[in-house]
Formats: sequence, C-alpha cells, structure tokens
Amino acid sequence: MSHILVVEDEPGLLRALRINFHARRYSVLTASTGQQALDSAGQDTPDAVLLDLGLPDFDGIDVIRGLRSALTVPIIVLSGRSGLQEKIRALDAGADDYLTKPFEVDELFARLRAALRRAATDTGPPETARIGHHTVDVTAGTVTGPDGVVRLTPTEWQILKVLLAVPGHLVPGREILRQVWGPEQQHRTNYLRVYIAGLRRKLEPDPSRPRHLITEPGIGYRYQP
Repeated sequence: MSHILVVEDEPGLLRALRINFHARRYSVLTASTGQQALDSAGQDTPDAVLLDLGLPDFDGIDVIRGLRSALTVPIIVLSGRSGLQEKIRALDAGADDYLTKPFEVDELFARLRAALRRAATDTGPPETARIGHHTVDVTAGTVTGPDGVVRLTPTEWQILKVLLAVPGHLVPGREILRQVWGPEQQHRTNYLRVYIAGLRRKLEPDPSRPRHLITEPGIGYRYQP
C-alpha cells in the first residue's frame, strides 16, 4: 500500500481526494498548510506528495524546495495556476509533474501510478537504453541500430545523457541548456530544438512522431522508455 501526502487548503477538495484515495486502497496523510506538509514529511516519509501551490502560509514553490531538500519521492503539483511560467518554476524547483485544476480524478491517479512506477525503478542512470530500434550503451558511448553504428556529435551525446539519466521524467529545457552549454546560455532554446531534431532523425523510427524523445511544449523534454 502506497503512502501519499496530500497538501491542499481547500476543505472540500481535500475531503474528496481523501475519499478517492481510500477507495483505491492508498494510505493518506493530509496537510492544509506548508508547515504541516514539511512537518508531516519529516516525521513519516511518504511514497509521493500531491501539492497545491496556493497555500495560506508559504508559497508552494518554497514548499517544493523544502520537501526536495529532504525527499527524493515524486512530487505532483495540483494547482489552479495554469500559466507556463508557474509550471516551469515548479518543475525547476523539484516537482516531477504538474496537473492544472480542475482535473479529472482518473488522470490524477494515472499520473500518480506512473510516478510511483518510475520511483520504484529509478536506480541511477542506465548503462543501456532502447530508443526505437537502437541500443544506446551509455558506458561505452556507442549507439547501434539495424544498419550498424550511429554516430552522435559530442553535444548530442551530452543532451542524450541528461535525458537518459532520468527516464520518464520531464527535464526543463533551461536545465538541459545549463548542463550542456552553461548557465549563461539558458535562454538559447533554439539550440535545443535543433539538436533534439537531429537526435530524432538519427534514433526515432518516425522522427515526425517521436515516441521516445518527447517535447513538452514550452517546458522541456523527456526520454520515454
């Protein structure tokens, strides 16, 4: 039974979420303020956190940072803030996913199940990965496919390794730019578009409909195994 911390200051929604979690046989701990969330997580480590950003005492972004400093579990934001910059701030602060209110309960639980699966299998960067018909050997630094060895440029390799290190997780574009080109280049999103397109041409079975190197428009990219 997974143990979930739900942080929400709207009593009606909190009650509805609690009922839905119990019906699906999850163990639930609730909090209505940021301080309660931090205290609860410190006393009883959850398997995942669902977090509203509009809390009465702390900004939700600060709560994410506080939770992330002590926990590695998935954090899914549930928020009425639908702006792109809010989503980017939350993901940059350490959230794993972002769901805008109002949301469908079935979608929430599908995302939660996916996050819990990823957390259960996350043991660090993989030694090998599959992208379409290609096998990526991260340790050896090689890519092989049906037609033999595929040559990647050094920059393509760096981008690919950033994505492969967190399979299934969204990596903000600015974070990829920071790791590959440095902090001063975090606004150069055109760099990423060009190199991601190149990786897709080399590795995806159908580059126009990528299945493994996925774009989250305006936010970032993810490697989907």
